[in-house]
Amino acid sequence: MAWVQAARLRTLPLSLSGIIVGSALARKQGFFDISIFVLAILTTIGFQITSNFANDYGDGTKGVDNEDRVGPARVLQSGLLTPSKLRQGIIISVIISMLLAIGLIYISFKGESFAYILVFFVLGTFSIWAAIKYTMGSNPYGYKGLGDIFVFLFFGLLGVLGSMFLYTKSLDLVSVLPAVSIGLLCVGVLNLNNLRDVFSDKKYGKNTLVVKMGFENGKYYHSSLLLISFLCLLSYAWLDVSDILRSFYLLAFVPIFIHLKKVRDTKEPFKLDGELKKLALSTFLLSVLFYLTVNNFL
Repeated sequence: MAWVQAARLRTLPLSLSGIIVGSALARKQGFFDISIFVLAILTTIGFQITSNFANDYGDGTKGVDNEDRVGPARVLQSGLLTPSKLRQGIIISVIISMLLAIGLIYISFKGESFAYILVFFVLGTFSIWAAIKYTMGSNPYGYKGLGDIFVFLFFGLLGVLGSMFLYTKSLDLVSVLPAVSIGLLCVGVLNLNNLRDVFSDKKYGKNTLVVKMGFENGKYYHSSLLLISFLCLLSYAWLDVSDILRSFYLLAFVPIFIHLKKVRDTKEPFKLDGELKKLALSTFLLSVLFYLTVNNFL
């Protein structure tokens, strides 16, 4: 089905990783609410699908999705949906996402400070804007090499710390470490996508960071993202638990480092396509292991 293809279901586990880690941090502090968890998951899925629809539309109408592109065919590129139909889908997805976000904010902050409600409503609105403006419009930030920053902020800091705050109504410094770790891994997935598409993106004016720095430097950047992510989570394990050997979530970095060697050894960008799924699923595995470990289920 065209709409399922446009939704890019394989991207959803990665987008949920921050919510799972944030919920784990909250539960570790004694805070958990199944309604908040379910609504946070649904809201994140809504935002991600909106982003995927908008990305398909933006890259499709700008000619970036074409015969030169590696990876799954996009619905606009392949003619499965018309631009007008896809625009309608974006509008509907935005409405559903905002309704879910409003429900999440209400459940989380009813009876709480109006300032919290206002802040999270603004963040929700900004999330929708970021999802759409990545490739859509006359001045998309994804075409200026700014996608990495937005992914880090929304998938990492906001995804983890924001979801934790929904439960706890508080923040702490040590929780920044897993937030940074997840954020960097999500940036790594975007960077891998940009490494794969570097020649097509350059040809059609999509100036990602990889286009700006070159393929080889992009691979060094990729290594830095994953290594710093590991160091952040290792630091969290060292600071937060008495027995670092029980930090089973660090095992998720085994496939991540195997992936890293594959990226370093790859000379042709199109051969990186299969690595996207590996890194995304490894990040999701990390989030699940983190949840189970910090709450003593393992």
